[in-house]
This record gives sequence, structure tokens and C-alpha cells, in this order.
Amino acid sequence: MNLVLIAEQTLNGLQLGVMLFLLAAGLTLVFGIMNLVNLAHGALYMVGAYLTTYFHQTTGSFALAVLLGLAGTLLVGIVTELVALRTLYERDHLDQVLATFGLILFFNELVAILWGRAAIYSTIPDYLSGHVQITAQLRYPLYRLVIIGIGLAVAVLLWWVVSRTRLGMLIRAGASNRAMVSALGINIRLLYTIVFGFGAALAGLAGLLSGPIYAVQPGMGELILIQVFVVIVIGGIGSIRGAFAGALIVGMVDTLGRAFLKPTLATVLSPTAADAAGPAMASMLIYLLMAVVLAFRPEGLFPSRS
Repeated sequence: MNLVLIAEQTLNGLQLGVMLFLLAAGLTLVFGIMNLVNLAHGALYMVGAYLTTYFHQTTGSFALAVLLGLAGTLLVGIVTELVALRTLYERDHLDQVLATFGLILFFNELVAILWGRAAIYSTIPDYLSGHVQITAQLRYPLYRLVIIGIGLAVAVLLWWVVSRTRLGMLIRAGASNRAMVSALGINIRLLYTIVFGFGAALAGLAGLLSGPIYAVQPGMGELILIQVFVVIVIGGIGSIRGAFAGALIVGMVDTLGRAFLKPTLATVLSPTAADAAGPAMASMLIYLLMAVVLAFRPEGLFPSRS
């Protein structure tokens, strides 16, 4: 098997993994601290992609569009928490699922009204286009390397915030015993708003980074949200470390499976059977992996410490 192709697909898997981590980190923080099942998290990913694409087309500056898109998604997340989600914290998970599913429909229709139902596209700026010569045979897109770098930097920053700052201490305490944190005089509602806004900003960051790679269209957040839930289940609910490990595992398994499972099957099956079974089995790999992890470690690979 071509080693250059393996290396390239490994980098693609790493790039997908860090994108999934940006989404999973915010979602697992919200669930771990607020005990809120937020199906609308993928809609915030979509909002970040749309806002950044719009601002890029309007201003002509990708850097400014990124800042405005990130700030806009943060604001949308805070408003959503204040208006729609604040009353759901004491409700059961079924109510939360139904309410946040309604938010998915709302955001999908809103972006369709504002930008239409047809996909829109964002271009990579000249200074981020082109390829990097990693080895004599391997050239890899610069923009995808930038995404990998940003994702890893955010992972380190999140670890520092959660483990080494007062805000992180409050986040960990709120996840363990919210009643005690409130009794000590901490404004738990404000903490919830900050955490939700932070999670929305991470989803928006993933969306704005994906805009130049994928089509920006209504409903784009739902498909990737399914993968994010798989990441959280594999890594461990409420665990940032688990979200990072799970995202990298899912990114690698999904990418390498789609690239190499069909040609591997072709060595033992007929070409027709491999063509039929390969794509179907590749799309099932991450769910099979989730089932195996749940069978042996029901709390995930790195469950949150109580």
C-alpha cells in the first residue's frame, strides 16, 4: 500500500479529528456542567460557517470575517441560552431534546430565509492556499495544516483553562455539585451562560474553519453532530480529555476506513462485492467502534472524574 497515501489520509484523519474535538469539547462541557442535552449544538456550527462566509464576502478580509463570525456565534449562543434554554435546566432530558430539536428547525429556517436554501461557498485566502512540502513525495494543503494547528492549540488552551484557572475551578465544581457552588455565593446562572457561550464559540470556530472546505448549507450541522455524539460516548461524557481522545480516534477510523476498507476488501472479495460492501462498512465503522467501547467501558475511555 502506498505509504504517501497512508500519510496523507492520516493527516486528513487528524484534521477531521480536531474539527470534531472543537464541537465535542463545547457539547461535553455543556452536558457535564449544565446537564443539558443540546441537539442544537450543530446549528451553532452552521451559524459560525454562515456568518464567516457572509462577512468574508462582504468585507473581503478572511481574518476580519473569522473574528466577526466567532463573535457573532458567541452572541447567538448567549442569546439562545438566555431566551430558550435557561428554563430547561431543571426539566428532564426528554423536554430538553424536544426543545433543542425545535431550535434546529428554527435555525435551519432562519438561515434559509437569510441566505436561501442553496449552498454557498467560501474561498481560502491566498496566504492560506497552496501546499506544504512535508517530504519529497508528500505535499499537503496549507489550510488543512492550519486547522490541525488551531485545533491542537485550542486543546492545550482548554486544558489550561479547565485545570489551571479560577474559571476552570468553578467549571469543575459546578459539574460536581452545582448546589454547593451556588450556596458559596457563585452566580451559577452566569456561569452557565459563560459556559454555553464558550461552547457555542467553539462550535462556531469549527464551522468557520470548515466553510472553505465544505459547502455551507442549511442542515449542515446535523450530520456532523451525530459523529460528535459518537465522539463523546467513546471518550466519556463530560470529559475534555475524553473528547480529545475520542475525536482523534473517530477522525482516524472514519477517514482511514473510507480510504482503505474498499481496496482491502477487494483483495479477498470480487470487485463488485467490494464496491458494494466497502462504502457501507466504512460508514458503519465508528458505530461499531462505539458499540465495542460501550461493551467493555460503558462510561467511555476517559470518563469525567466526579
